[in-house]
Amino acid sequence: MAPVPMSPVKVGHIDDVQELKKAKSSQIPPRFIRDITEQLSLDKAIPFSDTIPIIDLSKLFKGSKDDFSHEISKLMTSCQEWGFFQVVNHGIDLELLEKMEKVAMEFFMMPLEEKQKYPMLPGTVQGYGQAFVFSEDQKLDWCNMFALGVEPHSIRNPKLWPSKPSDFSETVESYSREIRKVCKNLLKYIAITLKLKEDVFEEMFGVAVQAVRMNYYPACPRPDLVYGLSPHSDGSALTVLQQGRGSSVGLQILKDDDWVSVHPIPNALVINVGDTIEVFSTFISFFLAQLRPGDMVPQLGFKTQYQCIKRRSKFVFLAVD
Repeated sequence: MAPVPMSPVKVGHIDDVQELKKAKSSQIPPRFIRDITEQLSLDKAIPFSDTIPIIDLSKLFKGSKDDFSHEISKLMTSCQEWGFFQVVNHGIDLELLEKMEKVAMEFFMMPLEEKQKYPMLPGTVQGYGQAFVFSEDQKLDWCNMFALGVEPHSIRNPKLWPSKPSDFSETVESYSREIRKVCKNLLKYIAITLKLKEDVFEEMFGVAVQAVRMNYYPACPRPDLVYGLSPHSDGSALTVLQQGRGSSVGLQILKDDDWVSVHPIPNALVINVGDTIEVFSTFISFFLAQLRPGDMVPQLGFKTQYQCIKRRSKFVFLAVD
């Protein structure tokens, strides 16, 4: 998530969806309402699938030879046929996952005036607000976002790291460090499925770029009209998604021309093999993702993107969904 040069981007008025929810209005502002073809696609998702791959990282970390062979084969199939999977037994302390969720929720629950001290300015991708808005008539997602560049430090904007909650920065640092370990290990195992050296990605690209984005999806009175997060693919090497505890099924992925709902597994992380790896290896599947907001229960999600780049002077945008 490189710093983006300031530009005279006109984005028009952008409503804060939490404030809209507080107003208890049944009316959805026009900029959030999708056209009829998109609304029809919202109703075609397949209920969550038990076939979505689940990888047990403990079997790759310290399993028997047979366990390793079985799990690495599952990983290869997951990349070939899905382009994403859920990981369990990933080694991250569950208390840290809970703490990350806690400080993120505390941030989103602060008064709007406090959150606006860290604005995502037009044409930029770090801070609080709506990302990727580049015109006044662009449709908006039913979502509030807070995004930060993490690694290397040169992509950080210190003014956007909040002082409240008091343990926010420390928690994001610890969380990002653990997610980074998971990404490095996964890239190593993906290299093995490609019959390459374990450290091929590190040797090829060198510097790693990491960013985190926190998304809050308030309950919506008309979820049939809006997207929580528009359909998209990720340009990173890996994207790690953590869905908040108690979140309803909202994340959907496009597979074989059908939107498949992803059922959250407690304490699991959802991994998206991004475009960078997909381009590198023609056997990795390409996929699109979107998120639907609920009509009754708000949702919280985290998205960490991990990318490798050749030179520090050239940054690839990375965006905790």
